[in-house]
Amino acid sequence: MAKLSVELQRYFFEEERSLHITLPEILSLAGERIFGFLFVLLSLPSALPVPAPGYSVPFGVAIFLLALQLLAGAKTPWLPNWFANHPLELKTVQGILRKGIPWLQRIEAISRPRLLPICTSFPGRIAIGVLISLMGVSMMIPIPGTNTLPAMGIFISGFGLMEDDGAITLAGLVVCVLGGTLTLSILLALAFGGSSLLDLLKTWVKGS
Repeated sequence: MAKLSVELQRYFFEEERSLHITLPEILSLAGERIFGFLFVLLSLPSALPVPAPGYSVPFGVAIFLLALQLLAGAKTPWLPNWFANHPLELKTVQGILRKGIPWLQRIEAISRPRLLPICTSFPGRIAIGVLISLMGVSMMIPIPGTNTLPAMGIFISGFGLMEDDGAITLAGLVVCVLGGTLTLSILLALAFGGSSLLDLLKTWVKGS
């Protein structure tokens, strides 16, 4: 199967498309790698250095639902009709992909099947599903700083899952943990009047 960056370039830039597209129209590119493909596609807008506004919350909901299905051992993903059939402007998608495809090509250059149990074993799938579901929740939070790093973790993990590359998947899960730590720190800072997670931990250590 052709690399994802090649497939996206062909589908969105070399072939003629209508002005609006829906998710089911794109899924033909996924083949058997559909869960990883969807994680990559849905996290991409928020994972970019300059995220597209308005995508984090609905795409976070979709990622959360997909991660739960991965945890349940589903082979075919399900998404609500209102989401799957919601039309997306072709120009908007092309704008996101122009920024995202070069990042995708960088990961593809180092990707190969390895450390397969991380992607295929039951414990590996559980770890991936749990962390990605939590990052999906983080993407739903309408607070600056809670979207980009979690989305990057989902993007990298999803790509590794799609390519059966356990090393890249593991790297993505590490980014997910970092993203979750950042989100927790931001939420604690808001809850405790500006104190970061690090400040709270220092206080706790001194108190103990």
